[in-house]
Amino acid sequence: MSVVRDTGLMTTASERMAAAWTRAAVARGAVAVIDLDAYRSNIERCREIAGGAATMAVVKADAYGHGLVQCGRAAREAGAEWLGVALLEEAIRLRDAGVDGRILAWLATPGADFAACISRDIDVSVSTLWALDEVMAAVRETGKQARIHLKADTGLSRSGANAADWPALVEAARAAELDDTVTVVGLWSHFAAADEPGHRSVARQQLAFDQAVRHAEAAGITPEVLHMANSAAMIELPDSHHTLVRVGIAAYGLSPNVARSSAKDMGLQPVMSLRARLASTKTVPAGTGASYGWDYMATSDTTVGLVPLGYADGLPRSAVNAGPVYSAGRTTHLAGRVCMDQIIVELADTGAKAGDEVVLFGAEGPSADEWAAACGTINYEIVTRIGPRVPRVYLGESS
Repeated sequence: MSVVRDTGLMTTASERMAAAWTRAAVARGAVAVIDLDAYRSNIERCREIAGGAATMAVVKADAYGHGLVQCGRAAREAGAEWLGVALLEEAIRLRDAGVDGRILAWLATPGADFAACISRDIDVSVSTLWALDEVMAAVRETGKQARIHLKADTGLSRSGANAADWPALVEAARAAELDDTVTVVGLWSHFAAADEPGHRSVARQQLAFDQAVRHAEAAGITPEVLHMANSAAMIELPDSHHTLVRVGIAAYGLSPNVARSSAKDMGLQPVMSLRARLASTKTVPAGTGASYGWDYMATSDTTVGLVPLGYADGLPRSAVNAGPVYSAGRTTHLAGRVCMDQIIVELADTGAKAGDEVVLFGAEGPSADEWAAACGTINYEIVTRIGPRVPRVYLGESS
């Protein structure tokens, strides 16, 4: 992945976006512009919404496609007390890049390198007895006590110990604490439908988590943090904040529930802008088909343009005839199917020509929400799909 930095010296939005067209981006014909000032602003806004709870900035999946290390550093600068990732190697990469402070990693399989995390002062999640056994083995290997978060499965049925397995996990973890092998610093869980506040699962999961916490505390565990709220719960369920909230999609300027409230309504700004330059344009007569299968057929004489982005870069194939694109001052749409490396855009009479910029989504033009709606998916998928063939340019990166 090509990464270029801008130190934030540009003074206007247009100047900053013009600066994004670096030599590498021009050569590729496409660029994902990551506005770290917007990201910091979103973190600060989420901290306000979280109230008295601490904030964990979730930077898993390469920070939802925005850049793991860059967003990790920016989150710290904006006051996030914690960083959260799924994979152990993501946490290791953050630490090895010099990102300090508390980091939690929560997804591992047997044989994972817990020792690498423990030696780097990284917290890890434990939701099974095998994981606790492997953490304790890693403690013996490193000679360093582990910090763990016990995860309760309260109804999502992914990771986490369910009600039947929770007592044994708590008992084993408490025994390990008494042996000075581990410290249980957190108890946590995850909602199944926090973006639907009236969903029948919400109250049941909150009750199940409260019961899990009471059981652990009765066993002698005194956690530093309790966390269950993701972005949606942070916004919709203030009684679920506990002592720490995990901020994911909202930090990237996207709403976890567009139907209920937009990111703008919450004071959030989009962080990623996906931009490209037209490779060619041509006038086609009525009755001309475009792209594979001729799912698009020109109904009148029109102009179409070629954009060097496709499903190999992360554009959803389901965007046929629907994916919105901003060109020459107005929003148009894809003409036909998404190809591996390119798309065709209906330009009509916009006057756009080869070399002109088009915006697929971002701070101007269509939003990731509009792409999600056009493709029958969610905004999370739109941004995380953008692959490594697309250069990233970071605006507002601290030196």
